[in-house]
Amino acid sequence: MDAKKVISDILAEKKEIKDVYFVACGGSLVDLYGADYFIKAESSTIHSSFYTSKEFVLNPPKQLGEKSLAIVCSHSGNTPETVEAAHMAKDRGAAVITLTHAAGSGCDNDRFIVWVYPWDDDELVLSPMGITLDLMTELVQQQEGFAGYEHVKEGLGKISAIVKAARETVHERTIAFADKYDHASIIYTVGSGANWFQAYGLAICSLMEMQWMHASYIHSGEYFHGPFEVTEKGVVYYQMMSAGKNRPMDERSLKFIKEHTDDYVVVDAVELGLGAISEDVVDYFNPILFYAMSCEYRAALAHNRNHPLETRRYMGKVAY
Repeated sequence: MDAKKVISDILAEKKEIKDVYFVACGGSLVDLYGADYFIKAESSTIHSSFYTSKEFVLNPPKQLGEKSLAIVCSHSGNTPETVEAAHMAKDRGAAVITLTHAAGSGCDNDRFIVWVYPWDDDELVLSPMGITLDLMTELVQQQEGFAGYEHVKEGLGKISAIVKAARETVHERTIAFADKYDHASIIYTVGSGANWFQAYGLAICSLMEMQWMHASYIHSGEYFHGPFEVTEKGVVYYQMMSAGKNRPMDERSLKFIKEHTDDYVVVDAVELGLGAISEDVVDYFNPILFYAMSCEYRAALAHNRNHPLETRRYMGKVAY
């Protein structure tokens, strides 16, 4: 599918979009946060909101209606509350784009604009993170104009090569990290900006779900408003150093962590090549890079712990 045509067709019908709602669960919800952040930062005419699917269904926003766009994502395409959310948004008059990896699934329905994406770790620009950034760039450009439009397009063309090189750079580091921390009592993931939900995703999906490790996530800007009190040796920190406007928050938290413990790892977007993307839009590419890095670190942990990433205790095993 083509993002420019999708948005052009929606605007031809709706004339204007006033609200965008990003709706999903778990890892799919993590994938949507960067695009939500983009709209909040770059649009003067569009309001953006970010919902877990069941909350969207149980307590739908009053503004949801004819001038709304709902972007609903389920990798499997059959997450019950996500499919329900898509239908509810459509019933309320919104344009609905569903993103799924699974053709023929519940999200692949003629009621919606369906985007079935491939899943290729070497081409994350084709994943929901890249697709939604492309869609929202088109929406802002077509509805009100966006000075960074060409720079985002250039970034989308560069990010796959940046990710590939970064994977090679961190390979040995991930092995060292896993050797040292594969049985850590807890790992705190720290990040900010568009990358904030990558810290969330690494904690709840990669560590808690896929490795059954205790983990929690901390916003770099909130670190000094409580969490820094537990900084001590033996407590592990995974600090994400973003490129762009929010980097000073990450630098501040990292400085304190380094002063009070030796148990940390730093993953730095600038060192890993994100500086090749134009400074005015680089913030929105942090999530794509950091998702790839999280995959590398969790794979190293899985290898050392002899705990395959697909292993589950409850998910898909028991009723819930």
